[in-house]
Amino acid sequence: MPSTLVGITTMNTEPISFDLHGRNALVTGAARGIGYAVALALGQRGAAVAVCDLDLESAERAAAALAEQGIRAIGLRVDVSSEEQVAEMVRATIATLGSIDILVNNAGICSTAPLLEVSAAEWRRVMAIDLDSVFFCAKAVLPGMMDQRHGRIINLASAAGKRGGGLLGNSCYAAAKGGVIALTKGLAREAGPYGITANAISPALTDTEMTSILAPEGRARVLADMPLGRAGTPRDIAGAVCFLASEAGSFVTGEIMDVDGGFMRD
Repeated sequence: MPSTLVGITTMNTEPISFDLHGRNALVTGAARGIGYAVALALGQRGAAVAVCDLDLESAERAAAALAEQGIRAIGLRVDVSSEEQVAEMVRATIATLGSIDILVNNAGICSTAPLLEVSAAEWRRVMAIDLDSVFFCAKAVLPGMMDQRHGRIINLASAAGKRGGGLLGNSCYAAAKGGVIALTKGLAREAGPYGITANAISPALTDTEMTSILAPEGRARVLADMPLGRAGTPRDIAGAVCFLASEAGSFVTGEIMDVDGGFMRD
């Protein structure tokens, strides 16, 4: 038999699966915007979802909306800048759902002031919510993922973390998101031997409540530099998360995936 046919006949021909039935996901900042779109998409693929947000009422309302679509969901309050609250969030999720297979670190804030106008307190606030939270959440879920020899950690970074800021983010925000990128790569190295992948998604302009503050001329400048000619949507980001969370993405780790309409093409 020709050697070219050997690989074909021995290849695994099972369909590539994006199915998440039997998996449990925890999503931070999930009451609205990208976080809610991610929670919804994961649930539609079969995962049970812990909808975690600073505002408990909003988290519970979002979880109820998912439940109306047949998705098993719980709403939890968490201040992701608090290591103690993050640990409690993880305990509550495991107590209710049984495990955490997928962690999506989505919660974050944006700071737009020039560096000379940023106070030390504002610097620490942005770092605490955008970067410390990723560390706290990953540290809290890793023991369980290591025990089960499986896990997916997906962090939301930003084009600002690669370019050093921009219209929606100053040097402070860029530094935090750059830290998320470096932490993601480190997590991939440390967690990989336990069957855990760690990746980040790096959006550019995405239509959310946070980006609605952009002036029309600023938005137009960004869109002019995006080959696809449109802003992203929360659904665009959610699709990438579902790929990384599924078995289809099982050989991808340490990747910083630009989901940005070609903005970071250079």
